[in-house]
Amino acid sequence: MRTERVQYFTEKEEEFVSLLIGIGIKKHVAALLVFLANVPETSSRSIERGTDLRQPEVSIAMRYLMDKGWVRMCGESSERKGRPVKIYQMALPITAIMDSIEKEKKREARDQLALFEKLRDHIR
Repeated sequence: MRTERVQYFTEKEEEFVSLLIGIGIKKHVAALLVFLANVPETSSRSIERGTDLRQPEVSIAMRYLMDKGWVRMCGESSERKGRPVKIYQMALPITAIMDSIEKEKKREARDQLALFEKLRDHIR
């Protein structure tokens, strides 16, 4: 029998996930970001166990993170018969990702304020 170490969120990491959700990051994406930020590399199965997400949820969130360039697949592991397990790691430091999110949120806020100005112009 094979033994595998599974990591789970601490209270601080749970709070980090909640803060990311609070600024508009999707729950599954936030959970994956926090999980991956705390391990050098990990398998998709470990992510499922550690975040308590189902495989399809992990796949969808992982695709989003990879499209953003924040996470990369660094290999596949075929431990037994069947489908190989993908191995992932952060492509950028979490601080760089936070900077990117901050820029995006500031742009969204500026766009919203510009729309309000246009609305005000229509009612004057």
